[in-house]
Amino acid sequence: MKNKKLKSISAITLAALLTVSAVGCSKAQVGSEDAAATTQTATSTASSNATSAAGASVLDTSELFSDRDLEQSADLATATQMNLVSNQDVTLNKEGVYVLSGEVENATVVVDAAEDAKVQIVLNGVRITNEDSPAIYVKAADKVFVTSTDSENNMEVSGSYVADGDTNLDAVIFSKADITLNGTGTLEIVSNQGNGIASKDDLKITGGVYTIHSSADAIEANDAILISDGTITIDTDKDALHSENDEDGSLGNIYIKGGVLNITAADDAITGNNVVQIDGGTINIKTSEEGIEANNIKVNDGQITLYANNDGINATPKVNSNAAIEVNGGTIDVSMASGDTDAFDSNGDIYINGGTINVKAASAFDADGTAQLNGGNVTVNGEQITQITQSRGGGGRGGAGGGGRVRQ
Repeated sequence: MKNKKLKSISAITLAALLTVSAVGCSKAQVGSEDAAATTQTATSTASSNATSAAGASVLDTSELFSDRDLEQSADLATATQMNLVSNQDVTLNKEGVYVLSGEVENATVVVDAAEDAKVQIVLNGVRITNEDSPAIYVKAADKVFVTSTDSENNMEVSGSYVADGDTNLDAVIFSKADITLNGTGTLEIVSNQGNGIASKDDLKITGGVYTIHSSADAIEANDAILISDGTITIDTDKDALHSENDEDGSLGNIYIKGGVLNITAADDAITGNNVVQIDGGTINIKTSEEGIEANNIKVNDGQITLYANNDGINATPKVNSNAAIEVNGGTIDVSMASGDTDAFDSNGDIYINGGTINVKAASAFDADGTAQLNGGNVTVNGEQITQITQSRGGGGRGGAGGGGRVRQ
């Protein structure tokens, strides 16, 4: 099955693409002392009809993951076995499967293959510690798979990154092509002065256990971040998941349909320039400035626990004026810091069509446009509501950043 680039499409096809289902979630800690003071003023009445923002972008999620993306082991019948050596880079210039092992310093695995080549790197007990260059650098290929065996693997870059011509190599795993991470093992990534994993195209995670510590974005992609499974634990000084494309407004998307994400972020936890869509998985955002941010945000299924210092879920016009938040099912648990904060904040519309939402915040909902509670179970500071509440007008603060580069 040929893999498709994740782009947004017109909201006209929304009914054919979105499945109303339930999202589950556990309860986040904290809540401000002034949360109980939130007053309820009706802005819309409940309706049995699910509603979507007119003109808002939605994602075509068909055929996003190929069979090989989802396969958690490699075909080793014709694989090349390689033992890494310190102070020696390894260049993979042909399509194939390469099984790597060894504990080394200052060595980069470089993929420089034909534009139609698919290269699979199998991590079989690898430890790479570099001073200023990526552990894996995908310079050219059609697609690269990084697959872990049932083994422990570690990659660390301790210093600042050197450039390759005009390309700023700013991540422990840096790819200029589509890249998929999968497998049955563990991979720990430490980036003391840069990003954890970065791709100029699509970045997919379909299996494996990952721990990422980074001074810049933990996982970054220009076109899309796509997660179907795996366990990902992130501790970052910037954004945890960041997708942004400066040239194509239909890209810069994040799609999550499964897996477990545990996020501690000094800045945003999950931020996409265009669309963030969550169709499943367990997401635990322990701390963040903005929990989830994009032009359009859709939650159809999954388990979300979220704590934020600014906005919990924020729709802001990054690529078009049709900013919107849409919840079609599930349980979302949002706790906000005290002060001028909003649990759900949209510079456009908010539609709650289903699911279970529990909010602890001084301001639960803030929309510049339409705000509707059409279905579901919504509790604000312990009180179940039947109408969307807005305590003030406003909208979100917006976002900034740079896909494929360290943001200061």
